[in-house]
Amino acid sequence: MRIWTGSPLRIQSTPPSAPVSDAPLPVPSLPPSGAPRVVPATSIRLEDVDQDALRVLSRLQRNGFEAYLVGGCVRDLLLGRKPKDFDVATAAHPRQIKRLFRNGRIIGRRFRLVHVVYGPHVVETATFRADPIQENENDEEPGDLLITEDNVYGTAAEDARRRDFTVNALFYDPNRNVILDYVDGLPDIEAGILRTIGEPPTRFAEDPVRILRAIKFATRLGFRIEEHTWSAMGEHAHMLSRSAPPRVAEEILRLLRSGTALGAFRMLRACGALATLFPEIDRYLGRRDDPDPAAHDRADKYWRLLEALDADLHNKADPTPAVLLAVLYLRVVEYRTEERGEAPLAWGRIAAELIEPLATSARLPRRAVEGAKRIITMQHRFTQPASKSSGRRLMFLHSEDFPEALHLFRLRSAAWGQGWDVYEGWLERYKHARDNPEELGPPSAPRKRRRRGGRRRRRGGRRGEEEAEAEAGAVSTSEAHVDEGDAPEL
Repeated sequence: MRIWTGSPLRIQSTPPSAPVSDAPLPVPSLPPSGAPRVVPATSIRLEDVDQDALRVLSRLQRNGFEAYLVGGCVRDLLLGRKPKDFDVATAAHPRQIKRLFRNGRIIGRRFRLVHVVYGPHVVETATFRADPIQENENDEEPGDLLITEDNVYGTAAEDARRRDFTVNALFYDPNRNVILDYVDGLPDIEAGILRTIGEPPTRFAEDPVRILRAIKFATRLGFRIEEHTWSAMGEHAHMLSRSAPPRVAEEILRLLRSGTALGAFRMLRACGALATLFPEIDRYLGRRDDPDPAAHDRADKYWRLLEALDADLHNKADPTPAVLLAVLYLRVVEYRTEERGEAPLAWGRIAAELIEPLATSARLPRRAVEGAKRIITMQHRFTQPASKSSGRRLMFLHSEDFPEALHLFRLRSAAWGQGWDVYEGWLERYKHARDNPEELGPPSAPRKRRRRGGRRRRRGGRRGEEEAEAEAGAVSTSEAHVDEGDAPEL
């Protein structure tokens, strides 16, 4: 192995506002014969590395297997960030890993790996991969590059070169305290540039979800996307419709939880991915060059809601998937209701029209989808005049969806600068209701009719009572979610 004699790493921060780099990039010059550049990891402190991951590495290496920390954890350690996860890459095959770790379990079909479990903590351990074999039925036609099977094992050099971006393909060996760089990822980290390994069109055709990952890394790390990489993202955005829906849904929820959702969704729109994934939202936002001021106002209202979500996450909030989906569609639901001239009571129906197709195509969790529809429907309740019936308000406060609905109302209030006093009032009522659940009272039990011997039951007696009770229960349940009257807009 050849030791890199270049200057020490100087990690620079770049503003997240510029998605594409206009700086000239050097042509990658890899060491000959697949040898990596080996750099002392002087900036990484061993105490910042997860102890369970070190335990996995140590056992693999003691048993003669090449093994390293790899990917995002190495990148984040070099950037001085705290990694969320520590992943291990090794020459050992999944069954060999499983034999070494009684607490390991093999998972995955498209990509088989081993989860080594230490209590609630999991160390993901994967075998080095090589490029998957592409099968061409007709040699005159180029094969479909989309990867559907990724269990071709290889060497560390092959594994590094088949990864998505240069900054994610670095290996760290804590035992020798060195970084192994097969793809010139270290200069890209130092320059704050995100680019694919190999030809960008090929890499995005192999896995279009890499487009979403590029946006996630660029916005979260403040990196600029290299020009050819950005161009290929736009050319292949339409292919996201071919990707596995659960993977796409997972990446979208990660973007919404990232604290940089505003920048991420603007970038999704700019490269054309938003039109593929969320056509209704893209139509609502309109053309970026639309001269109509009303179109810009619509887009501004949408962006302000995402900005409020980012601020909420930076304040350590933990929105549920239902709240995230509701944020995604709330403004579109409101706008479509206004277009049709309908009252806010129609929000639930319109939310179902918009979100239900997404639930089917992306296979989102049913609980999150139904929750998003319900909490959008409940928004108008917060601004209605106080009901004469305190029972209705208590039912609303004690409803299962109230905390999520209140969270969404807080985001609306923060986004548009109105209704914060209303939010605080409801928050106080909710805290009081939560601390005094007895005020709701026990559910009323139906009165039992005493039967007297020899007396004939009145016509329709028991059945009539059951029908009346069912009808009363339906009314009280519906009142917990919907009230009559129009809600004033925020």
